[in-house]
Amino acid sequence: MSLTGVRSLRPVFWARLRFQILGGILLAAVLPYAVRLAAGPAPSDVALLNNTLFGTIAAIVIGGWLMRNVAPYPGSEGLASTLPSIGVAFGGLLIIFVFGRISYNRANLSAGFVLTAIWFFIISVLVQRHQQLRIGIVPLGDVTQIQEIPNVSWQVLQSSDQDISNIDAIAIDLRVDLTDDWDRRLADYALQRVPVYHTKHLIESLTGRVELEHLSENSFGSLEPRPDYMMLKFAVDWIAALVLGLTLLPVMLFIALLIKMTSKGPALFRQQRIGYQGKPFTVYKFRTMKVALDNAGDARNLAITREKDDRITTLGRFLRKSRLDELPQILNVLKGEMSWIGPRPEAEVLSRWYEQEIPFYRYRHIVRPGIAGWAQVCQGHVAEVDDVRSKLHYDFYYIKRYSPWIDLLIVIRTVRTMMTGYGAR
Repeated sequence: MSLTGVRSLRPVFWARLRFQILGGILLAAVLPYAVRLAAGPAPSDVALLNNTLFGTIAAIVIGGWLMRNVAPYPGSEGLASTLPSIGVAFGGLLIIFVFGRISYNRANLSAGFVLTAIWFFIISVLVQRHQQLRIGIVPLGDVTQIQEIPNVSWQVLQSSDQDISNIDAIAIDLRVDLTDDWDRRLADYALQRVPVYHTKHLIESLTGRVELEHLSENSFGSLEPRPDYMMLKFAVDWIAALVLGLTLLPVMLFIALLIKMTSKGPALFRQQRIGYQGKPFTVYKFRTMKVALDNAGDARNLAITREKDDRITTLGRFLRKSRLDELPQILNVLKGEMSWIGPRPEAEVLSRWYEQEIPFYRYRHIVRPGIAGWAQVCQGHVAEVDDVRSKLHYDFYYIKRYSPWIDLLIVIRTVRTMMTGYGAR
């Protein structure tokens, strides 16, 4: 069977590589160049601007190509590859400029990098929102779970010689023994550059979750966070906390004053939570609820925040929606108990409960808990055990992809959350 006519993975015009590259060149290379020329640069600066223009164009082309080829899987994995691809392209350009002793304009090069990263990220988000992939499933192994993923048109291939001209890619469980016919057909797909995805990897990328029911030798190896990045992140977290803590101190004092004026009780809320390596610590937040009366309920129920919880004050609801109630946790970051990005720490009473219900729950404590997390931006706030199990799958995905790139993606989505209030209770 000829594979000519297999559909591209880019059915919408803004997902085409040439559109992305052309838009990036106009926005990130030509626009800064035109602005500087309009400002009337000195004749000696024109050569620098020209070098920067052509170098930026080359970096955009290479970055776009890398982004499409480094992370071929659709979903969150592809989105997280945007910055490293653009970073490698512009980093290579900078090396050529420096070691080749080629004069360039630093401001235009910096603007080109930032605008290119923003442009490609926005395009990637648009593609994910508007593109519905049509993926053929090889019916070997367990294919039930993958067919439940929404926003994808799944088609079960009944035979190895079935026509695939109306689908975008193939999904198959590569852990099962394949028949000779399917071995030959997969080889044909590869030769014709038809994307073939491993179902387990594809599920992780499309859902942003690593779904484990027990820890095995293989999962321990794949879920081990990188120690080099953990050390670097700790240093960056502490410096950022010190700078932002001093900068935002007037804002935090003002919020504390508003809390004292609008409701009875302390401005700060303190709670024992489970943190890095399973050690308890005291987390600090702005108080958003009315002060609980003694023996008003059991500790577990008091620790759970429910939908439209009547204990939340009017000001507290705004603080929760905007995430401003988390600002005092800058102190936890300075004490080395938390990170800016990581799995959210649970109240000690809830964490002990979850550990009884989900045996491998404690494994999420292998990295420092964070003020913002992957589960929060993907799922929102949850408390019941079944929902926590799903949340744990997001935590495992974060640990498996532990890197600056997923941290940056979480920062971007957290900003969106602060603007929309998604997941707040």
